[in-house]
Amino acid sequence: MSRRRIGQEALILTPDQRGRRSSLNDLAGLIDWAPVESRLEGIHAAARGEPAWPPLALFKAMLIAVWYDLSDVKLAEALDDRASFRRFCGFSAQEPTPERTAFVRLRRELVRQGLDQVLFAAVTAQLRAKAVSVKTGTLIDATIIASASHADGEAAWAGHQRRKAIHGFKAHVSADAETALVEALAVTPGNVHDGRAGGAALPENPGEVYADSAYRGEVFGAALRARGGTPRIVATGMWGRPGDDTLRKLRRWNYAIQRVRCRIEKIFGTWKRSYGLRRMRWRGLAKACLQVHLTAIAYNLKRTANILGRAAA
Repeated sequence: MSRRRIGQEALILTPDQRGRRSSLNDLAGLIDWAPVESRLEGIHAAARGEPAWPPLALFKAMLIAVWYDLSDVKLAEALDDRASFRRFCGFSAQEPTPERTAFVRLRRELVRQGLDQVLFAAVTAQLRAKAVSVKTGTLIDATIIASASHADGEAAWAGHQRRKAIHGFKAHVSADAETALVEALAVTPGNVHDGRAGGAALPENPGEVYADSAYRGEVFGAALRARGGTPRIVATGMWGRPGDDTLRKLRRWNYAIQRVRCRIEKIFGTWKRSYGLRRMRWRGLAKACLQVHLTAIAYNLKRTANILGRAAA
């Protein structure tokens, strides 16, 4: 299996470009990419007979597509044009860059080999070691993401009593309560109940788990106990005698949980507002999982860079 060699020429920068530092420079040096590259070693993302593009360069380009909300066509154009994108992916100034079909083939291989979860774990393990010192707790929630098409048979309608029903998938996400780094996730059709799928999105040793009332069921409770977690779940009612201060106790309990749990909503807001996750780009559950995992990797990289930047200031 032949592969192209990239980055052999020096990247030529103008005086103006030398004085400008891109945020991608910091992200490129944030982790050791060698473990990620080793997990991509079995991928040959090339048309038959062509030398393959290095899969790590393509994977980095797909992270750029998430950060800048680019389609495959726009990504190929931007990679050919922007020096900061070339540096991040490892391309030199004068050599050619991949066409959009290379990204299509890479996605197909990532899905076929089930590497989205593997890559997420490889990147997140390094980031957690840099940003998380003491585990204080876990946030967990789910968000609906509209399908690429109503013809997608693996998506499902998700109803809501106060909002219009959405045809799509549901991302079940857990994040560290202190740093808001995503630690684990699962993707299901949109009609799967949060509490039934939430156990698959729990990290090991979650500590105190902050969640809304959808997670009060026994299925999630059993999964939480199996990992040694402590539930901090919004209550819908509380026993008390007439004249007791029961309602005040209920409000106090829920307020203490909600003020922590609400941090996960900022993650979903960033994904949908800035990273293009308002709608799935591709059909099928496997590709939906890939898109959510890529978004989580891109988010964790940026989030860690921000945390370390504030610590160094």
